[in-house]
Amino acid sequence: MSSKDDCPDTSDRPERVSVSRRDFLKTAGVGSLASAVTAAGVAEADAQTGPRVVGPGEVPITLLVNGKRVELRLEPRVTLLDAIRNRADLTGSKRVCDRGTCGACTMIVDGRTIYSCSTLAIDVQGKQIRTVDGLSTGSTLHPVQQAFCDVDALMCGFCTPGFVMAVTALLQKTPNPTPEQARRGLDGNIPRCGKFKRIIEATQSAAAKGVPRGQRS
Repeated sequence: MSSKDDCPDTSDRPERVSVSRRDFLKTAGVGSLASAVTAAGVAEADAQTGPRVVGPGEVPITLLVNGKRVELRLEPRVTLLDAIRNRADLTGSKRVCDRGTCGACTMIVDGRTIYSCSTLAIDVQGKQIRTVDGLSTGSTLHPVQQAFCDVDALMCGFCTPGFVMAVTALLQKTPNPTPEQARRGLDGNIPRCGKFKRIIEATQSAAAKGVPRGQRS
């Protein structure tokens, strides 16, 4: 019979911890939940440091229209067309479809045509906005405006301001467009009176006369 002294000494061995599969899964679940909560907190903090929320009431905005600063107070939901027509009292641009499909409200923003009825005024702050009201110089019409008059490219006149702006933008990019290039360049504007052929003629007439560099921007 062996004595106690004959048994191996296990006092210096680390105790083995027994963890069941269920306990392990519980621990892992708690760790995952903690990670998810932490990630959500970080995302919320990031969101709070994002763009400043404005509105829904009126806020001050500054528009650069035809080379001039226009200071307005508008609700963030106000479109550029409403801001220009109703607040800045520049009524050359027309409201027709109010759905961004006909082109009557076309303006030029930083050299590109946009539908002002579906563009928020607050989104174009700091950009150069040009409307049909700013094309002429005193009593002298812009070459595109004069070409529309010369070839009788208008009837009721509601679509005309948008077409004039679209043609002006087209000639900025393509000074001497072919009839096909003109048609493609103006396909975002709709003339309900059937004057499209005359509008193409006006485009080519303005191109032939040339648009001075200072009147293209």
